[in-house]
Amino acid sequence: MIQEKATRKDWLGLAVLVIPILLVSMDVTVLFLALPKIAADLQPSSSQVLWILDMYGFVLAGLLITMGAIGDRIGRRRLLLAGATTFGIASVIAAFSTSAEMLIAARFLLGIGGATLAPSTLSLIRNMFHDEKERRSAIGYWTAGFAGGAALGPVIGGFLLENFEWGTVFLINVPVMISLLVLGPRLLPEFRDPNPGKFDPASVLLSMAGLLLITYGIKHGAEHGIDLMMTWTLLLGAVLTTTFVLRQIRLPNPLIDVDLFRSSRFSTSIAIFTLAIFSLVGFSLFSSQYLQQVVGLGPLRAGLWSLIPGVFAAVGSIIAPSLSQRFSVGSVITSGLILIGTGSVILTFLQVDSGLPLLLFGQSILFVGISGVAALASDLVLSQAPKERAGAASALSETGAELGGAPGIALLGSLGAWVYRDQLTNGMPAELPPEVRDTALDGIGNAIAIAPTLPEPIAESLRSISQSAF
Repeated sequence: MIQEKATRKDWLGLAVLVIPILLVSMDVTVLFLALPKIAADLQPSSSQVLWILDMYGFVLAGLLITMGAIGDRIGRRRLLLAGATTFGIASVIAAFSTSAEMLIAARFLLGIGGATLAPSTLSLIRNMFHDEKERRSAIGYWTAGFAGGAALGPVIGGFLLENFEWGTVFLINVPVMISLLVLGPRLLPEFRDPNPGKFDPASVLLSMAGLLLITYGIKHGAEHGIDLMMTWTLLLGAVLTTTFVLRQIRLPNPLIDVDLFRSSRFSTSIAIFTLAIFSLVGFSLFSSQYLQQVVGLGPLRAGLWSLIPGVFAAVGSIIAPSLSQRFSVGSVITSGLILIGTGSVILTFLQVDSGLPLLLFGQSILFVGISGVAALASDLVLSQAPKERAGAASALSETGAELGGAPGIALLGSLGAWVYRDQLTNGMPAELPPEVRDTALDGIGNAIAIAPTLPEPIAESLRSISQSAF
């Protein structure tokens, strides 16, 4: 059967769909770079720092399935534009936050807006590109946009952080969202499920509550260890999620089609995508701080050096679909996983005095593998779902990504914080005042920020010990 080829308008529409993905990716990487300035200005605790990073992903994970199903019903373009409006407003609130609590609340609103973006853009691609090769290439470009945002974010963010207040890293979202609101209605077609059936509010509540409880339980356990709060939170989340799945099996018009998971290609693709994002986000949290707090680069120079692995990521997402036309998709994904493992092993040798070459080499290999795997896994997920349920299917893929990203920050971030505190406690100068010790133990950003207020021999000792501990 000959598939309908995409038109020029479809390819222009793809460029519009890359805009919000570019933005979301930039938002994450810029926030990593902005952490030192945010820490110096708002003085968040180590727990609040993780919440600033995690809140967006938590809300996103809880709402993706719901937003995907809503997009199938009300129209994917309409949901995308509504989300762009919410994202823009929340960005302004975040930019002018005066406390850690206010910034966390703004990140909550950003999560609501962001939950509409990824499933809407991916599902629109599914409906705009019917030819398998064109669709796979389109998703590759979509993934390259994500990687491109990760590469450009540190550069743009570094320039802003060098010359302006940290709030400007959120304000850059506003013109991007405005351009989406202007171009979207002109270039993007509208798609919805013609027979969506009855909407089930109980399924919405069950999916949101279950995913949020599971994600919170993982975060709590990573920070405080295995305790009653973690056990009961995870148990309740598992019960609610199981109830949600059983309800989907019984409903004539479920929020998600559970039968999709009977396909090994579908379920394995989501699992691989989740683990890849886990490693990507968890490591990115540390690499940006390493460049600034250990190597001693300013935000702009750190961003420029981060551009190198970002470019490799964009290349990987474009090359992988092309390779899949000459070799089997499974073999290309396997090669990507080997690259992820190789890059991870290289990065285990990173030390305080390793400098940039080892970091950039390992990170570039890691990112090439992750971006290639992500592009092909996303296509496999979408190709297994009927067109009318593309929103729900893409939401499942992005839910897997967020459930990999949030624990990646929570588990690896909390593990890093624990190791840092343990190392610093054992080596901290005895003459430090108690309040200085407590501040330094909250994170390397706080330790580096407070060091200039101390006499130089003690300040240099604190800097050296905190960098080694980190």
